[in-house]
Amino acid sequence: MHPVLVSFGPFTLHTYGLFVASAFFAAIFLSLHGARKEGIDPDRMLDFAFYVTLAAILGARILFIIVEYPYFLADPIRIFKIWEGGLVFYGGFIGAVIVAILYMKRHDMPILTVGDIVAPALALGQAVGRIGCLSAGCCYGKPTLLPWGITFTDPRSLVSPDKLGIPLHPTQLYSSLGNLTLFFFLLFMSRRKKFSGQILLLYGICYPLLRSFIEIFRGDPRGSLFGGMLSTSQFISVIVFLIALTFYFKLRKGHQVSGLDK
Repeated sequence: MHPVLVSFGPFTLHTYGLFVASAFFAAIFLSLHGARKEGIDPDRMLDFAFYVTLAAILGARILFIIVEYPYFLADPIRIFKIWEGGLVFYGGFIGAVIVAILYMKRHDMPILTVGDIVAPALALGQAVGRIGCLSAGCCYGKPTLLPWGITFTDPRSLVSPDKLGIPLHPTQLYSSLGNLTLFFFLLFMSRRKKFSGQILLLYGICYPLLRSFIEIFRGDPRGSLFGGMLSTSQFISVIVFLIALTFYFKLRKGHQVSGLDK
């Protein structure tokens, strides 16, 4: 693919950085639009998005460093080169959720309503951001003989050197298309929402299923648990799925969850 989009002397624009930035802007724009429709102050929502975005980037980077610590031990300066690639979604998700809840509690924002606004935006952002992963060569798939396998040849990509020139599952595209489908599904359900938190929890149910399935085809080292039975992301997916499913049925039955919404 194309890890470097433009290079002029000392200036280098990495394709990954461009798409990740575009993903955040797309998600924030859609969230602001949703906030206006729900009667939430757009300025407050923008401030919220700023802190949540910072938490997401920091959390995503920290988890990537933990999973790939031998790589960073060999070259510690790369810890700070985020624009080259290397973010783990669930690390960002956990960081963002913690900061989002703290912020909304402090500023008396309706947590479930805001969650319903943000969920489709998050899916859209992931769909865009995964194109950056494809360009950088991170999150790559296992070798495949299928006709849609993609081959990385640029030595600057994040694909393991032994995988260069070999057709691989385009797991980045699987994720991008899956998240785009999830985005449209959540938009469709938003117009038929029965209770506050439904869209957020549908995301929490559907995304872990999508992610766990795609993990089967991933070929990059990303940590494993239980003797290799589950990847780190699959393990987190199980937890997120069970929590979301539990709250979905509670709220669908009309149970109130104290402090989550107005």
